Amino acid sequence: MSRHNNQEDINMAKIPRQWVYRPRPASRVPDAVKKQVTAKANVIIETLFKPRYLKPPPKDRRFNYIVDISTKWHKNCLYFQAKYACPGPNALSPFFEDSFTRLAYMANGRFNLAYMRHTSKWCEVFTDLPMEEAFDEIRNQPFFHPPG
Repeated sequence: MSRHNNQEDINMAKIPRQWVYRPRPASRVPDAVKKQVTAKANVIIETLFKPRYLKPPPKDRRFNYIVDISTKWHKNCLYFQAKYACPGPNALSPFFEDSFTRLAYMANGRFNLAYMRHTSKWCEVFTDLPMEEAFDEIRNQPFFHPPG
């Protein structure tokens, strides 16, 4: 009998299983898709964003202003970035970059689209868009444009 009791004690001492959040890894972007997305993004930058948002330096040199707009890939996301000049006498550095739109590749040519809020948090507005629709939204929705 004592052997049976010891076995029960061992079973009772087991640590219960716990659920752990383990998200699925992000889809890897195929090189062909990466090239196509980058080319379309550069067209939007050159034809829409730069003519509209790049301005000559302001007369009042205390304020930051956009000097360049570019893209950058990080993992499965393409970020649209604005480079700002900081001409003020108290500036920590002469330039800084800030992302304003994120195009996240999900799978099978589908994308999620987000913009950077004034709270420095990404706000995902559209999910599971085909590439053409995602770029149409970037062109037509002002919250995907650079601030300023």
